[in-house]
Amino acid sequence: MAAEAEGLEPETAAGEDAAGDATDAVDARLGAPPLLVGNRLSLDLYPRGCHRLLHLCAQQVRQLLEVEFLQLSGHEDPQLLQATLARLPWSLPRLRSLVLKGGQHRDALGACLRGSLATLPASLSGLAHLAHLDLSFNSLETLPACVPQLCGLDALLLSHNCLSELPEALGALAALTFLAATHNRLQTLPAALGSLSSLQRLDLSENLLDALPPEIGGLSSLAELNLASNRLQGLPASLAGLRSLRLLVLHSNLLASVPAGLARLPLLARLDLRDNQLRDVPPELLNAPFVRLQGNPLGGPSPGPHSPPGTPVVPEMPRLLLTSDLDSFAVTPLGCSVTLACGVRLQFPVGATATPVTIRYRLWLPEPRLVPLGPHDSLLSGVLELQPHGVAFQKDVGLWLLFVPPRARRCREVVVRTLSDNSWSDLETHLEEEAPKRLWARCQVPHFSWFLVVSRPVSDACLVPPEGTLLCSSGHPGVKVTFPPGATEEPRHARMQVVRVGSRELPALLGEPEAAASPLLYLSQSGPPSFLRPVTVQLPLPPGVTGLSLDRSHLHLLYRAPPAATWDDITAQVALELTHLYARFQVTHFSWYWLWYTTKTCVGGLARKAWERLRLHRVSLIALQRRRDPEQVLLQCLPRNKVDSTLRRLLERYRGPEPSDTVEMFEGEKFFAAFERGINVDADRPDCVEGRVCFVFYSHLKNLKEVYVTTTLDRRAQAVRGQVSFYRGEVPEEVPEEAEAARQKRGADAPWMATLPLKLPRLRGSRGPGQGAGLSLAPLNLGDAETGFLTQSNLLNVAGRLGPDWPAVALHLGLPYRELQRIRHEFRDDLDGQIRHMLFSWAERQAGQPGAVGLLVEALEQSDRRDVAEEVRAVLELGRRKYQEGIQRTSLAPGDLGPPGSSASRSPEPAQT
Repeated sequence: MAAEAEGLEPETAAGEDAAGDATDAVDARLGAPPLLVGNRLSLDLYPRGCHRLLHLCAQQVRQLLEVEFLQLSGHEDPQLLQATLARLPWSLPRLRSLVLKGGQHRDALGACLRGSLATLPASLSGLAHLAHLDLSFNSLETLPACVPQLCGLDALLLSHNCLSELPEALGALAALTFLAATHNRLQTLPAALGSLSSLQRLDLSENLLDALPPEIGGLSSLAELNLASNRLQGLPASLAGLRSLRLLVLHSNLLASVPAGLARLPLLARLDLRDNQLRDVPPELLNAPFVRLQGNPLGGPSPGPHSPPGTPVVPEMPRLLLTSDLDSFAVTPLGCSVTLACGVRLQFPVGATATPVTIRYRLWLPEPRLVPLGPHDSLLSGVLELQPHGVAFQKDVGLWLLFVPPRARRCREVVVRTLSDNSWSDLETHLEEEAPKRLWARCQVPHFSWFLVVSRPVSDACLVPPEGTLLCSSGHPGVKVTFPPGATEEPRHARMQVVRVGSRELPALLGEPEAAASPLLYLSQSGPPSFLRPVTVQLPLPPGVTGLSLDRSHLHLLYRAPPAATWDDITAQVALELTHLYARFQVTHFSWYWLWYTTKTCVGGLARKAWERLRLHRVSLIALQRRRDPEQVLLQCLPRNKVDSTLRRLLERYRGPEPSDTVEMFEGEKFFAAFERGINVDADRPDCVEGRVCFVFYSHLKNLKEVYVTTTLDRRAQAVRGQVSFYRGEVPEEVPEEAEAARQKRGADAPWMATLPLKLPRLRGSRGPGQGAGLSLAPLNLGDAETGFLTQSNLLNVAGRLGPDWPAVALHLGLPYRELQRIRHEFRDDLDGQIRHMLFSWAERQAGQPGAVGLLVEALEQSDRRDVAEEVRAVLELGRRKYQEGIQRTSLAPGDLGPPGSSASRSPEPAQT
């Protein structure tokens, strides 16, 4: 009957009970932490969270009546989520905080996905005690009608949705103190917003607002107002009536002036007006230390003294700074300069567009389908997508991409590669050095598409007219191609690339000390596949060989024949003309050419192996475990010459086995890591398939990933000794058994590359049911015994919830912007790694410092993550309560307490959130 009353068929309810029993059985077997801890019910990181909640409701668990904090994922089935939410007023009558965020799932390239939540059931208005509602990272297009009826609501978070407007009914939330609606599509605001007399913090940044209602001046309690990155062209004079205002953020708008009354706000401590179009600023604000005005054309440029009357003033170009890897901004006919924290700069000249255009950008993780590389190319950057695709600008747009320069630059060049008309091409690129290891690749782009930075062999090109011409290599002067008159009827483009060959490569492969090879030559051209007349190609003779002393029977001209990609010996098919230093021959179509000197007779197969060896990189694989948290495993594939320096940097925080033996890999080759002998990956990841972590090797990028591992074995009895093995290729349906892998490694083309040992230490002490899977962490003295501690496990939980908001948290924690850029660069392939590195490195610096936990809570609130801040407060409160209970139980006086971690004081660990 209960199921029918809630709109569920009895069979459905029975199925949910069965599903709940099954998932509970799995949790018990895996030793998962309990879902219900005190007054907190966390289901957002678990699969089938709605089923679990309905199962608890069906069992009529009495603890549900005490639950005040509930977290559910916005990625649940929409109908099931609606049915579950409809039961909350009866099942959880004391609920104070409801978090229904999306963003826990990511697409194949690591970007956060919005949840499916598009509305809320009307019955949710019956939650009389609800004070905190988080609907961020979902698909809301309108605010659900039940939300304005939650009269006790104190905090409402609506960021990262699809809202185009807010209803007038929002003014009924008289108790609301915090409202965040960033990263939406808001174009207007309701006049009723001004009736929220209790509102203290309002964040409407990253929207499409071009004006504010005058009623906004009625927010008498407002202390913080953030309107950054909108399209505001003016401000109402009523803003001067916000007498409680302490922080006003207006950067990255189109403001030409600001009300003079802002200078008279008594409590205003910070006014951010950067990157607008301000020319006239009240003198009281112009010299105030709390006002930031960078990026504005203040006072000019004005007409010169000899300019005729009425000469128009040309406004200075607006400048924007964006910190996200996925965002948008507006470009007007005035142009603008945009800097992205991910290492991209854009310069839109005045008149580049006739009407305002919204530009969207995204930085993608590199993968083979997005990275077109030639046989001897190397990738130097991520993949930047600029939209709208194909839209032509009236003037070329300047694009700068940051990259780390390659070590080998001889006979190689750096270019920006782009997709145009369904084919990839290289743009004319100029390099600008910012620091010894920081270079910008600059180019002009006529339209937007996909862009990446590539290192390639130097390319020389020319236009071949019917009269003929000469094409020479700029890196190898002895390499030339002569086009005779009549070789073509219509002009066509020809291109040449020359690849250097090490003097030791060929002798080592052939086992012949006297063997030698010329540079490798690649020729290509547009137009018909063949020329009308033979073209003469000149190659230098192999090193140590001259035309006067060579044995012609040892000289081989090799040709790579498409599409079979085999190397053929064509010496007998062409007339080789030899000079003292060069060999000349004639061809009618282009491909790869290579001149060998060897006593071997059948060299086609050897040429294929030698060509592959030229493209192989010698690498080592490492697997390290964090010293304070052995469940955190760092996996990385490193070029052999970088292994020692990388290990010296990492071994302060990590430990593990020696790197693997040298392995050879191609640029862009796929491989994966499989955990074995009882160790598994702890959570689902977009780069993880059936517990196997996928990689793509790029020699100049950090092929690094950090994962958390767990085990089904009992660590209370003994340590778990497992291993991680690396295999070539795509992730198969089944990884070979360890014994089979050991046999396969004897083969020349075996998929197995290396196996490295891992050890999860024995858990100290006994743990009750439901606690077996907790992390065994050394104490982290973040906090104190009386106010409560945060362990690394607590910080790990915080890191798992920050998502793309982590840069804002980092800035509020006091980290300099330069450090944020460094973290983004070092962990540019791993968002989780960026978050954890930021948070844990900050925590390690703060260990033992008073007030560190309070600083973290304040930073979370200032970054609009009050939900996480409330969780931290609850953890601290539980820790303090246990600490006081411990004092009473042992009758310790305050003077008997030693420092945290000493033998005189053993403060209890806070509960794991």
